[in-house]
Amino acid sequence: MLTASPEATNATSNRRHATPTPCNYRVPSGSELVRGLRPVQLTILARSLKLPSPSLKIPTNLSRQTSFLEHPVFNRYHSETELMRYIASLQKRDLSLVDAMIPLGSCTMKLNSATSMNPLSWKAFSSIHPFAPQEQAAGYMEMIKELEADLSKITGFPAISLQPNSGAQGEYAGLSVIRAYHHSRGDQKRDVCLVPVSAHGTNPASAVMAGMKVIPVKTTKDGSLDLEDLSTKAAKYQDQLAAIMITYPSTYGVFEPHVQEACEIIHRHGGQVYLDGANMNAQIGLTNPAKCGADVCHLNLHKTFGIPHGGGGPGFLPSHPVIDSRTDKYNCGGKTATAIQPVSSAPWGSAPILSISWSYIKLLGGAGLTLSSKIALLNANYLAHSLKNHFDLKFKNQHGLCAHKFLIDFSEFEKKYGIKVMGIAKRLIDYGFHPPTCSWPLSTSMLIEPTESESKAELDRFLAALISIRKELDSERGRVFIKAAPFDLDSAFNLAAGAHPSALLDQAKDATADRAQIVNQAIYPVDTLKKNKFWPSVARVDDTYGDMNIFCTCPSVEEVAGSADADSDPVIEPKN
Repeated sequence: MLTASPEATNATSNRRHATPTPCNYRVPSGSELVRGLRPVQLTILARSLKLPSPSLKIPTNLSRQTSFLEHPVFNRYHSETELMRYIASLQKRDLSLVDAMIPLGSCTMKLNSATSMNPLSWKAFSSIHPFAPQEQAAGYMEMIKELEADLSKITGFPAISLQPNSGAQGEYAGLSVIRAYHHSRGDQKRDVCLVPVSAHGTNPASAVMAGMKVIPVKTTKDGSLDLEDLSTKAAKYQDQLAAIMITYPSTYGVFEPHVQEACEIIHRHGGQVYLDGANMNAQIGLTNPAKCGADVCHLNLHKTFGIPHGGGGPGFLPSHPVIDSRTDKYNCGGKTATAIQPVSSAPWGSAPILSISWSYIKLLGGAGLTLSSKIALLNANYLAHSLKNHFDLKFKNQHGLCAHKFLIDFSEFEKKYGIKVMGIAKRLIDYGFHPPTCSWPLSTSMLIEPTESESKAELDRFLAALISIRKELDSERGRVFIKAAPFDLDSAFNLAAGAHPSALLDQAKDATADRAQIVNQAIYPVDTLKKNKFWPSVARVDDTYGDMNIFCTCPSVEEVAGSADADSDPVIEPKN
């Protein structure tokens, strides 16, 4: 980047003089000329403009005084072959969709198809600057407009912003839109956000970030929204009520049966409805936020619309729409007086990856998108129905059905045997599966979401693993396996050599026990693993130690609701 400050009369002539060079520039003021350049172009332009070469002067106290990149990994690989093998060795340590299903509840770890990913390698998407003139990106802009139109149709809303870069940032942007809406009407006092305890985990934090006070709303025993408590809170704060944040289907894995009535209550008391679209994979073509009665929502394109998850979790790479059902003038970075400020440095967020969702939608079409949601619902209910006689399933609707994910409560095993949900999750690794979401939204639960990408054969393999673990829980030897899991290669060798763990060795000394059989049961609990075993790169770790070294300053909605006094509502206020 070269910034020059010629006289105002020279800015225009310099601009005309530089036009033939293959680079873009802009004139943000009458006397400043800014050019975006590659190094080779910098030399040419600096010579043509007769400008002094730019020099970078870093203060001594800010300049690094020590060596860097000294780790062997930066100095060991000097050929593409060596680097390729090193990267492949890292890849082998991670269980991915290449190996098995990843049933992380609320993460929607579906297939990221090669066809939809391929355009990312195209120069038209990967090499253009975010602020390049739109006339140089006509095809890019056409794709963005089509994606906006498709997402508007899917959600039932008239306007879209693709600027936010994560789910949480989408929440912040949407709530800021709501706040701007109230301010434009002279309702500056509206700063209360109601958040059900069944809402997505980031909701209360996003509300606080947007300058709102969070008031929790209770749920009933079946996991649905407590309309009586909602009505009471909405009436109590009707002069300050800004919004409610509803996750639909809820984090508990059920379609909120009274969602439209809940929206009507909020609107009746002057508030707006923010619908968290993290679970949109259960809705497409069947319902949408507009039908539910929502005013604003965000979509997780890395969940529902095929973009890969960054680092295995949500909210890293994808862009998300921010939708206002009343008018499009409150979109992120708009030019009207009531528009909020941009929430991302680039006008369309992480624009290149929008091509993935565009491809996903175009390849499936309306019917295919709806079928995907139906299969996601079917797969979850198939698993839940098959497991209901083996485990304690929580939160089903009046027909005994779940949405696209469901909860298993393992608290009985913690009471009986001292085996917590994380112990069962670690044993599931020995069966070749990535564990589901654990200890959330209930501390003793697993939240399981198979998505539509998995075949019945893979679902049956997952069922066989969980049912086998259930049988292990009923046997002394099986419980020892669970408490020692997972078995990496080192621990497997130690077990075979008679060095691990002591409880298993005690059984091996028994005349009726055979060490080879014990080793086989620990490492290959089902026969299919003998053909295709995924070995974890590490053995069991101390979760308690790790948890004790994490510091969180933002209380959850559940914690706030649990600390409520009978005469007053708890409030989470934004910090200055």
